[in-house]
Amino acid sequence: MTILVTGAAGFIGYHLATAILKSGRDVVGIDNLNEYYDPALKHARLDRLRRDKRFTFHRLDLADSEGVLRLAESAPRPEIIVHLAAQAGVRHSLTHPFSYVDANLTGHLSMLELARRLPDLHHFVYASSSSVYGGNKKVPYAVGDRVDHPVSLYAATKRADELMSETYAHLYGIKATGLRFFTVYGPWGRPDMAAYIFTKAIFEGTPIQVFNFGKMRRDFTYVDDAVAGTLAAAAAPPNGDGDTAPHRIYNLGNHRSEDLEHFIELLEQACGRKAIKEYLPLQPGDVEQTYADITSAQADLGFEPRMTIEEGLPRFVSWFRDYHGYDG
Repeated sequence: MTILVTGAAGFIGYHLATAILKSGRDVVGIDNLNEYYDPALKHARLDRLRRDKRFTFHRLDLADSEGVLRLAESAPRPEIIVHLAAQAGVRHSLTHPFSYVDANLTGHLSMLELARRLPDLHHFVYASSSSVYGGNKKVPYAVGDRVDHPVSLYAATKRADELMSETYAHLYGIKATGLRFFTVYGPWGRPDMAAYIFTKAIFEGTPIQVFNFGKMRRDFTYVDDAVAGTLAAAAAPPNGDGDTAPHRIYNLGNHRSEDLEHFIELLEQACGRKAIKEYLPLQPGDVEQTYADITSAQADLGFEPRMTIEEGLPRFVSWFRDYHGYDG
């Protein structure tokens, strides 16, 4: 079996592609290797994937719809697509809005069009985000909650991806599953995420920005748990029942809402030094809390996250020390 993974040089994409290759299946990876964050990290991930002969890579921008559709004529043709590529970052969307239209809307549409041109495709799995819940006050967030009040353009594009997928599932019978990821962290993580930003600042002795004056809670999901949930979803394509399209959405979170100050304390312990904290107001587009209701993922996919931040954050810091050569 061949699985196509977009965003293969990205954080979750790299770990997912690695897991698929270890299972003995072939991976076709796509990534545009953009400069949203240091491309050296993306190239380092990609170099590790290229060690396996079952990995094929295409450097491709998904907004190039003609380039994407040409993949329908190339070999090997995938039986499953896991579409993870996107322009990430809530705050970045405030200053670079058009990049989100290109990557998250046009790019997603390109992948849906590719999916309907692949006769042997069994399943189209794609990344959504916990950001779609916006400023919902009800917690934990359940898949059935209203998601029509996004507080960032990034969130709006991810909700639009869900709606486009519903439409293609209805029109063309494409079996599709959307995964709302909740703050994924771990080794090889993104430099724009809290674990990386805070750890780097702690080691360098520079201040970390603690928004909403520290009154923040997040459902932090270790990358191995996110990958396990993604693989379980990929193996369970939904079926329509005549009245509904073959499209499902799941939350993939840790089902724990952690206090940000505790998160920082654990990083301080793992780094062996104290953080310098700069307390600031809540930023535009941000939310005070995320918390995943994973009931449907547990029931349908057997999804059971196992990693707590007490164990996961030291693993991240250990990788960070090794990757950046920190001895202290």
